[in-house]
Amino acid sequence: MTNKIVVVDGLGNLRSVAQALRAAAPEADILVSNRAEDIDAADRIVLPGQGAMRDCMRSLRESGAEDALLRAVKTRPVMGVCVGEQMLFDASEENEGTPGLGLLPGRVVRFQLDGKLQSDGSRFKVPQMGWNRVRQTRAHPLWDGVEDGAYFYFVHSYYAAPENRDDTIGEADYGGMYTCAVARDNLVATQFHPEKSAAAGLRLYRNFIHWNP
Repeated sequence: MTNKIVVVDGLGNLRSVAQALRAAAPEADILVSNRAEDIDAADRIVLPGQGAMRDCMRSLRESGAEDALLRAVKTRPVMGVCVGEQMLFDASEENEGTPGLGLLPGRVVRFQLDGKLQSDGSRFKVPQMGWNRVRQTRAHPLWDGVEDGAYFYFVHSYYAAPENRDDTIGEADYGGMYTCAVARDNLVATQFHPEKSAAAGLRLYRNFIHWNP
């Protein structure tokens, strides 16, 4: 049976996400769309996002994709990526407060790194941009075949701070440990970009595509 995957067309690097999914699972049917009927017909959904969370949320709402996404998370696997992860939470500090989808309890906060120095004596820069190790805080099918401490690619100034510690499945260190991967029921999400993370990222997408929560 064909695995129909919709990459939600909002604000994000949609082409590279779709290409990575096709590389991870050539047998899957990958569609980039923000149409509610396409999301309703999908077997699983990937929600990317880039830029300001406020703009991503507005795009979801205006296209009608928000309601379809809220229907989808009740019964099908959904994966958020970068700002797509942040949108799953209650709200963000960005733009003096931006409501999210409220699917996971917690807030999105900005790195507070003023005065902190890295091990080489340089200042921490915000946004964090580049490769960083991810520590797996608990077992999850998303990590199958992915080495604990593997490097993934990050570009972000904000990160999710879940209320429930059990929702965190991965952490990274950037001036202190913070949550960079979450999961609950049929929902998973990463702050880092699997599509920019070479073999480990493709393995993550393949794991999501074959995951049956």
